[in-house]
Amino acid sequence: MPKIKAVAFDLDSTLIDFIKLKKICCEQAASAMVDAGLKMSVEYASERLMKTYFDVGIESDKAFSIFLFDALGKIDDRILAAGIQAYLKTKNAFLEPYPKVIPTLIALIRKGYRLGVVTDAPRLKAYQRLSAMKLVHFFDIVVAKEDTGKGKYDEMPFKMLCEKLDVKPDEVIMVGDNPSRDIGTPKRMGMKTVLAKYGQQKPQSDLGTDKPDYEIKDFSELLEIC
Repeated sequence: MPKIKAVAFDLDSTLIDFIKLKKICCEQAASAMVDAGLKMSVEYASERLMKTYFDVGIESDKAFSIFLFDALGKIDDRILAAGIQAYLKTKNAFLEPYPKVIPTLIALIRKGYRLGVVTDAPRLKAYQRLSAMKLVHFFDIVVAKEDTGKGKYDEMPFKMLCEKLDVKPDEVIMVGDNPSRDIGTPKRMGMKTVLAKYGQQKPQSDLGTDKPDYEIKDFSELLEIC
């Protein structure tokens, strides 16, 4: 078996508990909007805002406007501003990696591995999250959606990763929480794959052809594989 030279990671729900962060941000935003005059319970507003994100896109910049228009039939700038400010303040306060991410990345680098990120997130937002968590300098390459115009259902992002790191697919381990995108595609290319079960919102019992080579329940377990 070829020697593994690089370890690649998905970003959201692999390095960071993105859904948990999103829920906390929506809760605080809802509270701020209710304080600013939104006639709705905080719990209901939070649930509706979170649902809006899932409906229009988890990375959408228009979710707040769409949420308010659906709720009020108009966009009240006073309420909108209160919600966005609370959301951003909360995101900056709670944005941190999963436990043991930093010491594990340090250990991998000391072992001689090159590290990369492959994400479907927009490039700027990916770097913002990595920067806020003080993780940017750990990675030799970050491949985001704009870099290839393709999501991880396609081989292009993984091919770019290999080209930038100067490695072959069978010299890479890919770590992620999404079986079809983080496991299925790279596995078909010949990469070794690791399913981050700790990041899954709805664990799948039948992975079919997307069955990973390894599964981990804690980020640090990666050191038992690499």
